[in-house]
Amino acid sequence: MTEPTTIDTVPVARTPPGGWRSWPPPILAGCHEPATAGAPDLDGYWRTVSVEVDGADAPAHPAIGHVQRIEQRGDRIVVTGGGIIHDMRCDGTLERGVHDVAEFDKTTTIDVAASYENGVHVLRPRGAPIEVRRRRDGEHLVWEYIGFTARLEHLAPSATDPSEIGDVTDVAALGTGNGDR
Repeated sequence: MTEPTTIDTVPVARTPPGGWRSWPPPILAGCHEPATAGAPDLDGYWRTVSVEVDGADAPAHPAIGHVQRIEQRGDRIVVTGGGIIHDMRCDGTLERGVHDVAEFDKTTTIDVAASYENGVHVLRPRGAPIEVRRRRDGEHLVWEYIGFTARLEHLAPSATDPSEIGDVTDVAALGTGNGDR
């Protein structure tokens, strides 16, 4: 009898050298563990539909149209988009956080602690006085990043093969200069 796939039996995923060019298959697709209590429901493919900068609408922002996949099982979350794969446990420690490369150049090493706080997924990069936050607001995901706040629409569950979703091309220019997700 085969043991069930759990978040502990799936190896931690990393961004391939130079970043991915075609959507990789879902990392946690075989896992069926519910998200940790108190975690916002972020699971799925999400596309940016609006961006605000300093409280003003920014319809030409390069994040418009950006697609990211968030896989959420137990206390583990995997964010894939813009050529990167950031796989982490949301326990507030650097030890089990993201240990990968930054999106802006796919080579700069990053270490990021991840946690769930009051229904928000919070990322805190080591050595940087910033936070990246994701939360739900009704049907939308709200992504607070350095210098902007984006609203994203849900496209499909995270376990969906990218080829079944239609065009999930990451059209944003975020892969050319905006760091961790």
